[in-house]
Amino acid sequence: MAPLVHTPAGLSTVVDMLELRPSCERCDVDLPPQSEDARICTYECTFCAACVEAMGACCPNCTGNFAPRPIRPAFLLDRDPPSTARVFNPDLMATPAEERPFP
Repeated sequence: MAPLVHTPAGLSTVVDMLELRPSCERCDVDLPPQSEDARICTYECTFCAACVEAMGACCPNCTGNFAPRPIRPAFLLDRDPPSTARVFNPDLMATPAEERPFP
């Protein structure tokens, strides 16, 4: 059963959750669900704080900004598990932020 949340209209069923991707797309460091080092953009591209700083705080995929990824409470991880699919683009390590072509 999907969880219920409070909305202005009352209780609503939630279908989509953040994926909580397991690693940084740039350096592939592990970012477990409880990591305070994880950063996401509006499309949930996931990077570690060090890579976000190295990239000038601009997402290489969408040019958006980053925010700290929320931490899902441990008791909810069984019901809504984090993703296990790693997204890794080693080319991001080789290209300085100022030289990246943006979409």
